[in-house]
Amino acid sequence: MDNSEEVIEEFIILDESYLDEMAELYKNAFAGEPWNDDWSNREQLYEYIKEISGAYNCLNFGLKMDGKLVAMSLGMIRHWWEGTNYNIEELCVLPELQGRGVGSRFMELIENDIQTRGAVGIFLQTDNDKPAYKFYKKIGFGDLGAHVSLYKNINKVNGGRGK
Repeated sequence: MDNSEEVIEEFIILDESYLDEMAELYKNAFAGEPWNDDWSNREQLYEYIKEISGAYNCLNFGLKMDGKLVAMSLGMIRHWWEGTNYNIEELCVLPELQGRGVGSRFMELIENDIQTRGAVGIFLQTDNDKPAYKFYKKIGFGDLGAHVSLYKNINKVNGGRGK
């Protein structure tokens, strides 16, 4: 392969100056199957990204290929009695690059970085019926057993069924 065909990879820390790119990547990554998220409300999307990427102790990573943001992890450093963790709130890879090793490479870069920061683990949540679950299992994540996520819909419209 000659130099003109090489992909220039850049692992970066994301901040508010990347908001437009982060929102676009997030919207594209979750618009299709299996998620089918409707992020057509631009204000709602931007507020969501800002909330996560600007949280206390936030640590947001990006992977650029040839100058384009193709993967991101929005999360935070959390201190726990067992040690310091990197808690991932959102992680995504551009859909057309999924299944090509980009996500695995990105996670490897994240692990290397957070180890230098003194973190001992990575915590995240995903649905066990989605492809992301199999991806995380493949790269060494394990189920927490007794850990469960709970949610209560308090929307009174339509008897609490949402829209």
